[in-house]
Amino acid sequence: MKKSLLALAVLAAFAGVASAQSSVTLYGTLDVNGTYLKNSGQSRRYSMGTDGINSSQLGFRGVEDLGGGLKAGFTLISGVNPDTGTANGKFWNRRSTVSLFSNAGELRLGRDYTPIFWNQTIFDAFGANGIGEGNGIRQLASGVRSDNSIGYFLPSNLGGFYGQAMVAAAEGGTTNAGGSSSDKVGARTYQGRLGFAAGPFDVAAAYGTQRFTNAVGLAGTITPFGAPTYAVAAGQSLKTFNIGGAYDFGFLKLLGYFEHEKVTATIGDVKENMFSISTVIPMGQGEVHLGYDRSKVKTAALSPTVDLFAATYQYNLSKRTAMYATVARLANKDATSLNLGVVGNSVPGLPTAGGNSKGLSLGVRHFF
Repeated sequence: MKKSLLALAVLAAFAGVASAQSSVTLYGTLDVNGTYLKNSGQSRRYSMGTDGINSSQLGFRGVEDLGGGLKAGFTLISGVNPDTGTANGKFWNRRSTVSLFSNAGELRLGRDYTPIFWNQTIFDAFGANGIGEGNGIRQLASGVRSDNSIGYFLPSNLGGFYGQAMVAAAEGGTTNAGGSSSDKVGARTYQGRLGFAAGPFDVAAAYGTQRFTNAVGLAGTITPFGAPTYAVAAGQSLKTFNIGGAYDFGFLKLLGYFEHEKVTATIGDVKENMFSISTVIPMGQGEVHLGYDRSKVKTAALSPTVDLFAATYQYNLSKRTAMYATVARLANKDATSLNLGVVGNSVPGLPTAGGNSKGLSLGVRHFF
C-alpha cells in the first residue's frame, strides 16, 4: 500500500512538471452592433453587424518549454460572425502559425499579419475595426496578412528596440487564393519593420514589396468598394513604406502615421499617399476616440481623394466588456465612391461618385 502511494506521488509530481512546461489557452472576442448607414443617392439602411471596435474571433495558443532557453508555440485564430453564427472564409483566416522562441528572438512560420499592417493599426485609435477605421479609405492596399510566410522577430531585451522581417513565397500564384479582399493573390512578399518604444513614446517604420505572379486588379481593402481598380501585369511590384508613432500624455494619447504606396499599372505609375491622425482621451470608465484620415491617389489622368472623420465613445463596464457608439463621415471626391467599412452588415448601394457615406454604430464587445 505504501509503495502504491509512493508511486502515485511520483507520477503526480512528474505530471505537475509536464503541465508546467506546456499550456494551451482558448480565448476570443465577440463584438456585435446595430448600424445606420446613409450613402449619397441611396436609401438609408439599418442592419446588424460585427467588429465595431474589435475583431470578433476565436483563438487557440500554446507554448511548450523545450529546455535550454528554447520554447515552441502555436497560434490559431479564426474570424467569426456572432450576428449570424458563421465563420469568415478560410477557417483560420486571421492567423495560423507555429513558432520557435529563444534568446535570439522568434522564428514564425505560417499565415500571419504583415509588418506593413502593424503600423496601420497600432498607430490608429480605431485600430482596424468599425466605420471609423482608416484602412477603409485605402485606394491601394498592401494587404493585411500573407500565407506561406517565414517571419523573424527580434528579442524583447534590446533596450526598447523591436523589429521583424517577413518573406512569403508566391507558391506558383496560389498564395492567399480564397482569402479575404485584403490579401493579394500570388504575391511574393518581402517586408520589414523596426521600431523603438520607451515609456509613453513609440515610433516604428516599415517597408515592403509584393511582386505579383499573376495579373491583378488593385483597389482597397473594403468590399463593396468604389475606388477605381488598376490593372497590374504579372511581374510588377507594389512597394509600400510607412512610418507611425504615438505619445501618451496621460490625459490623452496622440497617434498618427504616414504611408506611401507605388505600383506600375497598365495606365502607368499609380501612387497613393495616406495619413492618419487620431487620439484616445480617457474619461473615467470610458474613453473617447477621435480621428481624421486622408487618402490621395495620383495617376497621369486622375487624382481621387477620400477623407474620413470619425468619433467613438467607449464605456468599459469591466476589463472585458464594453458598450460603444461610433459616428463617421466619409467624403469622396473625383472618381471615388467608397463606402464606410461595415463588416458583416447588409449595406446599401455605393454612394454616387464624389458623394458621401455617413454612419452610426451602437454595439457591445466582450473578451473571453
